[in-house]
Amino acid sequence: MAIVVKTERRDAFGTNAARRIRVRGKIPAILYGQGTESIPLVLDKKDIFQIMRTDTRENTIFRLALGAEERDAMIKALQVDPTTDELIHADLIQIAMDKLLRVSVPITPVGESVGVKTEGGFVDIVTRQVEIECLPKDIPEHFDIDIAGLHINQSFKAGDMTPPAGVRILSDPATVLVLIATPHKEEVAAEAKPEEGVEVAAAAEPKEPELIKKERAAEDKEGKEPKKESKEKKEK
Repeated sequence: MAIVVKTERRDAFGTNAARRIRVRGKIPAILYGQGTESIPLVLDKKDIFQIMRTDTRENTIFRLALGAEERDAMIKALQVDPTTDELIHADLIQIAMDKLLRVSVPITPVGESVGVKTEGGFVDIVTRQVEIECLPKDIPEHFDIDIAGLHINQSFKAGDMTPPAGVRILSDPATVLVLIATPHKEEVAAEAKPEEGVEVAAAAEPKEPELIKKERAAEDKEGKEPKKESKEKKEK
């Protein structure tokens, strides 16, 4: 069942007008047509959220109701406030169901690769979407990428895909989608350099002079005692 989004034309513009629209739980939007003039609109945020919760997300085709008229449309772009993450604007595009359309479709790796299972590698998703061309009715939700046969350091490229009938892959065939990568080895701690050894030895040297100082103090004490004895004898 197609999603129907009710909307109305927007006749007020500028920052203050947009703020008043958002206070009502709605957002300003623009519908870009194919060879027709763009139409400024106001629509409910919850309708956009409903679309984005579907499996096809931005690629979802919905019916845009503008008064008594309905048109087929898709989301072209969404603008979000970078501070609050609040949805603040939507760009929509009117589509014709009988004309080819270019969209990006996500990939989903399936299967456990040999490189992960027996060779110690891990799955690195290098490119998450591929660009395709097809009729709106033929847009797939996603592409399953079978990686079971991949060994370590092997990859699955866009050129390895077999798209369904009516779908043409536009991405460069050399584009790597999934790579079975080698884990990074932990770096071994470097051995101490000769200069470091000298510094350590130098740090230990202060203990030696202190010992020598004690020995000298003992010698001085012994050297003074004979003088004391000779003085006593002289007094006698």
